Amino acid sequence: MKKAKDGIQHPDYEKAPMSRRALLGKIAATGGIAGAAGYAAWAPEGAPGSLRDTSGLRSVPKVTPLRLPDFRVEKPAGAADVGIGRHSDPLQNDASMLRAALDAIGGLQHYVKRGDIVMVKPNVAFDRAPALGATSNPRLLKELIHMLIVDCGAQEVRVADNPIESPPDCFAKSRIGEASQTAGGRVYLPDSNAFKMLHTPGAKLIENWWFFHRPFTNVDKVIGLAPIKDHNLCSASMGMKNWYGLLGGTRNQFHQDIHGIVSDLSVMMRPTLTILDGTHVLMQNGPTGGDPSNVKMGDAVIAAVDPVACDAWAFEYLLERGRDYPSYLYMAEEKGSGKVDWAGRVKEIQA
Repeated sequence: MKKAKDGIQHPDYEKAPMSRRALLGKIAATGGIAGAAGYAAWAPEGAPGSLRDTSGLRSVPKVTPLRLPDFRVEKPAGAADVGIGRHSDPLQNDASMLRAALDAIGGLQHYVKRGDIVMVKPNVAFDRAPALGATSNPRLLKELIHMLIVDCGAQEVRVADNPIESPPDCFAKSRIGEASQTAGGRVYLPDSNAFKMLHTPGAKLIENWWFFHRPFTNVDKVIGLAPIKDHNLCSASMGMKNWYGLLGGTRNQFHQDIHGIVSDLSVMMRPTLTILDGTHVLMQNGPTGGDPSNVKMGDAVIAAVDPVACDAWAFEYLLERGRDYPSYLYMAEEKGSGKVDWAGRVKEIQA
């Protein structure tokens, strides 16, 4: 084999001389690239092709807000807007009161169909035992999930909240986690990747705000399950205030305009149903509770397609505050979320 000369891999190859035209072409191309790069680097910010970013805003990722659908379902003819289920022994008959309340508004099977994915939003804001009235009733939740799966044939029932205190501790102490899983539901706990930017037309404070979206992926129906309790800022926390637990970000800033944010929540979430627990009513020291003496044992469960009327009735009769309703109820009515005046739209059934 013929040995190649030093530095030459292929001795038979001879480099052809570059023509003057080719040389000038390469020089021009190189100059053009350099010129374009120089323009991109030094052209004024906002000019076509400019790469300048003196404000730093161009490097911020663009977020496209999502929109929630309207989850409401038209009630059947003749059904009430607000259903009240009562029983003389509420501690032993949560299930029968829940069924009675739902029957008064047309029955759960009218609103949830076979194959639906259902999101249930309880109030799990605090690390409290159920008897203290600061969180949703786990017995009612368990019965609701059972009805959704067995009676309605729901494909999946999801349970989620973004608690103020430690989520795992809140779901454990309130027994919401245990009740959900025992009944066949799936619990979603919040993490940093579970939130997306939500656009809510008509909202003032949260027109674009971070929202606990993961459990809402492909959801067909949404049901709120809330306790009825005193609140030191907005007088009462009931069905509409319950949706506050889906917000992310620095949501505590909204305490400066608590009535405004609750009315915004009524626009953000158009639920299929609102269910209120009137078996344990936190009459004082809300919303956190902590003293069993602040809890009144009640005898009612409320189910409604009108969340404004639902909250108004519960405020008047279960919190026993009369008709000096919180401002957020009237603000929600102005935003088209329901009507405060519940007269003639309530049906009560003794279970």
